[in-house]
Amino acid sequence: MHKAYLYPTRFGATPQSDGTTRFALWAPSCETVSLEIESEAPQPMTREADGTFVLNTQCASNARYMYRVRKDLAVPDPASKDQPDGVHGPSVVTDPQSYQWKTTDWNGRPWTEAVIYELHAGLMGGFDGVRNRIDELKALGITAIEIMPVNSFGGTRNWGYDGVLPYAPTQAYGDPDSLKRLVDTAHAKGMMVILDVVYNHFGPDGNFLHEYAEDFFDTENNSTWGTGIAFAKPQVADFFIDNVLYWLMEFRFDGVRIDAASAITDHAWFGKLRQRVNETVEPGRYVHLILENENNDAGLLRDGYTAQWNDDGHNVLHVMLTGEKEGYYEMFADNPTEILARVLHEGFAYQGEVNPYSGKKRGMPSGDLPATKFILFLQNHDQTGNRALGERLISLARPDALHAVYALLLLSPMVPMLFMGEEWGCTTPFLFFCDFHDELADAVREGRRKEFAKFASFQDPEKRKTIPDPNALSTFDHSRPDREERATLDGRIWLDRTHTLLALRKRWLVPRLNDVHSIGATVIGDKSVLARWTLDDGTILSIALNLSEHETCKIDEPETLLYSSAARRTVEELPPGSLVAGLEKSA
Repeated sequence: MHKAYLYPTRFGATPQSDGTTRFALWAPSCETVSLEIESEAPQPMTREADGTFVLNTQCASNARYMYRVRKDLAVPDPASKDQPDGVHGPSVVTDPQSYQWKTTDWNGRPWTEAVIYELHAGLMGGFDGVRNRIDELKALGITAIEIMPVNSFGGTRNWGYDGVLPYAPTQAYGDPDSLKRLVDTAHAKGMMVILDVVYNHFGPDGNFLHEYAEDFFDTENNSTWGTGIAFAKPQVADFFIDNVLYWLMEFRFDGVRIDAASAITDHAWFGKLRQRVNETVEPGRYVHLILENENNDAGLLRDGYTAQWNDDGHNVLHVMLTGEKEGYYEMFADNPTEILARVLHEGFAYQGEVNPYSGKKRGMPSGDLPATKFILFLQNHDQTGNRALGERLISLARPDALHAVYALLLLSPMVPMLFMGEEWGCTTPFLFFCDFHDELADAVREGRRKEFAKFASFQDPEKRKTIPDPNALSTFDHSRPDREERATLDGRIWLDRTHTLLALRKRWLVPRLNDVHSIGATVIGDKSVLARWTLDDGTILSIALNLSEHETCKIDEPETLLYSSAARRTVEELPPGSLVAGLEKSA
């Protein structure tokens, strides 16, 4: 049976049961606003007490419209569902009935089954290109794809974190129905789809909110990325809560990952979002709310949020693999082996200690949380793309050590996340790219290069000129993973390794991860740790990791050996650059 889904948002253009369309715009800076539907006379909207302008009117599906907020300015709808001509063009009234869903019986998957694959839709050929890779990823053992932001942004290429119209999928990747088709296809094949959303700032190109809704912003709480947003105002809170529900209910996403949650200064908003999601989502359906949160707010994870990206885990492993200590890696430069042991034992490394990079206290205790509350990764768009030259870890680390840590990633009870191409050992860089023009393009280019002036290898101004121009089309093209590497000897080895490790995870770990807790992680040598967790049935998972270059460690051989990354080893020996994972019966 085919079915369509509709989620009626507080703002924007929403079809009504009587055949009209309701238009609503919060414009508290304006006294008058008119709706301008293409080829029709302007229609004045009614101003409500809180500054919301509303109008119910007959309107054809696919009609184009804008709001006249000043005599000299008409703007697209900030809650636009479709922007075919970009962020400066008219918005389009969409018809939720236009896509007929096939997988209406899909209820998602439990979080314990998650193996996440982060991807950029534009680099994979848009929504249809991603859809064509679902079978390949499923066969590998991936159970969830996480798509970097798809909200409309200035230009035709962007990471997505400079978006300005959070409800409108960018036409650079496809129309709204093609995004629904991607989600529908993934569900038909048993795969979850998670969407990255950005609520902490708006991008610099195409954001007109300051012109008619100055109250949308909180200038006393600006962040690194832009002007602060006034989440404490009900209209602003609802604008973003509705956005989450729009993606979950009308597009049927299985979850969202909230970018830079620490920049959302109204902590109460997170509780409001969780409550609205719980009240709205159908009973029995699995929906996952994921955080990226510099604050390491364990309280949100106790209060119903599914999981958090574990930056601490990534950062300390990066330091141990590469020896890099500049920038935010400074936080993990002292005693990294002890820090890794704490991450494996308690989740977060920083649980209230002073961060030497910022000089401020960071985090809160997390040791009581189950391991699946933490998403572990070795690479993602941030930590790869925010390098000056976008090098992947495979170009920076010893092969044996990287193999060992890759096995840790896929066999630890934390939820693993791969970055597109990582499964075949991709060597293509992932660079910061955008599509700005004129003075804005110059500012972004020079700002990017200035950002790296404090790093030793880029203090020479001439050296900084080698940093790729984010606005150049070539920067985008060079960031596309080279799929021909899959057929090379190294590519086949990495693919086989990925498949083997994920098959082990599915067979031995996934059925036992509903309430898994650490029973300790200890330092056993130079850059070496032994971590142990109790699984649901009392079985103990043990992982011994040795990232030293020369030192061999003594370990107890596990009762059931799951995996050894060492080319050669003797029983009870952990060679340099190796991992041993196994299972033991509880005492």
